[in-house]
Amino acid sequence: MMLVIMAFLCGLIFGAGLLISGLANPEKVLGFLDLSQAWDPSLAFVMIGAIAVGIIGFALVKGRKKAFCGVPILLPDNNTVDRTLVVGAVLFGLGWGLAGICPGPSLILLGAGIGKGLLFVLSMLAGMWIVTRVRSS
Repeated sequence: MMLVIMAFLCGLIFGAGLLISGLANPEKVLGFLDLSQAWDPSLAFVMIGAIAVGIIGFALVKGRKKAFCGVPILLPDNNTVDRTLVVGAVLFGLGWGLAGICPGPSLILLGAGIGKGLLFVLSMLAGMWIVTRVRSS
């Protein structure tokens, strides 16, 4: 039960952070990504803050086998930059740049009943389905 509560609280904090920072607003994201117009640098500060929190978090769990709530810490051990990673990063960047939406904010938009969020989530699920079919063949 404690794990469910912790997961809920982490999700709630993450979602609130996306809303407060403006990352759930595709127009704000596109204003950050589009350097040809009036550039909005505010999301750069959000990203720098997130990276700082991530560095601290990884430093706290380094060498630990279990999280503070008792569940195993499962960090990836593969740090190879390969074709799959590069293609995935390019596709993610293109999708984010074209739509101004990435997976986390898409769920907020979907929950708010915004059509762009539904279209993005359906496209994301279709992409996941395609990848599983391509990898299994």
